[in-house]
Amino acid sequence: MNVAATIRRGRPEDAEAIAGLIADFADESLMLRRTPHMVALAIDDYVVAVDARARIVACGALKEYSPSVAEIAAIAVSREAHGCGLGRAIVDAVESLAVKRGIYDVFALTLQPAFFAALGYQRVDRARYPEKIGRDCLGCIRRFACNEICFAKNLQAEARAAA
Repeated sequence: MNVAATIRRGRPEDAEAIAGLIADFADESLMLRRTPHMVALAIDDYVVAVDARARIVACGALKEYSPSVAEIAAIAVSREAHGCGLGRAIVDAVESLAVKRGIYDVFALTLQPAFFAALGYQRVDRARYPEKIGRDCLGCIRRFACNEICFAKNLQAEARAAA
């Protein structure tokens, strides 16, 4: 299926739809659930893909841990839009947001390692990001059975290589 979509920053009125999209994957234990309230509090960190009928069909967020480190988080693409390049477009938009904020060290915890590897991320030990472990992992319901794999990318090095 071909889904034409526009990528844009998240807006307060998007919170419910973003949380609903994430919930579809959280129900299958593929993502951690986020409530509309949680999304609304961080809406400035979200980007979305909106289809021709104004439905949010993909989302992603930048979760900052320090002035130089952030997580590429909450990447979700609706089942109907899988395979259309929206995941890559969302990650690109989140990376652009990181660069605008002066953050060049980004990472992702994922159950989809091939996706992030294809985007130029390298597998790393999650211990490299103690900020993540201290803020999120210690309180997570999956902390003793986490099967997510950590991938990282240096956006500054990538920009230099592309120049």
